Amino acid sequence: MIAVVGGTGLSEADFFGDLKPTVVGNRYGKTYLLVDKEVIFLPRHGRDRKIPPHMINHKANIMALGDLGAEKIIGVGCSGSLKKEIKPGSILIPDDYLNPWGIESFFDDERKHITPGLDEFLRETMINAARKAGIDVIEKGVYAQTIGPRLETKAEIRFFKDYADVVGMTMASEATLAKELDIPYACICTVDNYAHGIREEELDFEEIMKDALRNTERIKKLLKTTIEELG
Repeated sequence: MIAVVGGTGLSEADFFGDLKPTVVGNRYGKTYLLVDKEVIFLPRHGRDRKIPPHMINHKANIMALGDLGAEKIIGVGCSGSLKKEIKPGSILIPDDYLNPWGIESFFDDERKHITPGLDEFLRETMINAARKAGIDVIEKGVYAQTIGPRLETKAEIRFFKDYADVVGMTMASEATLAKELDIPYACICTVDNYAHGIREEELDFEEIMKDALRNTERIKKLLKTTIEELG
């Protein structure tokens, strides 16, 4: 069973075929998903794409995927470039992440520690699938997660750019919680804009969302090829 957690542009059931809507509840809350025998699709911003990033219930979401028997989780998320050479329109497969604040955990009632990280086998499968599908991807990069919902200040971006390659608001939380449940997780990041201050142009959130949709067809192709490779 492969789970895909998608954001903007990947909330339509027809991409994955005949998936059935379902709601899974656990002690953290309820999660809306689309499910069949082989694939689970979780729209992280909810059925109507209205949940802002800082209000996403990552614990309920990842626990729901575990409860449904997800053996691997592929995240797909928007990001902003922290480097001029990583141009908007790129696709990046992170190999590490930076998230030293607002860390979510299932271990609230016991003393237990995990070593966070992204699953290398799943990453390599994505990279090989991209080659097979003729899609150019950046094969390494560090993802820095901020809390949202606002975009980052110029000062924050000046700090992040020395330690990371892209910035986003969701992936690190998913990766950490998946690791706590021992479910392999890796992510496909669309690079939709330059982060605040990397270029002189003023950032506009609506324009960022429009740019995110431009990569949709390539992401769909990459996901389908990756799922075939894993199957």
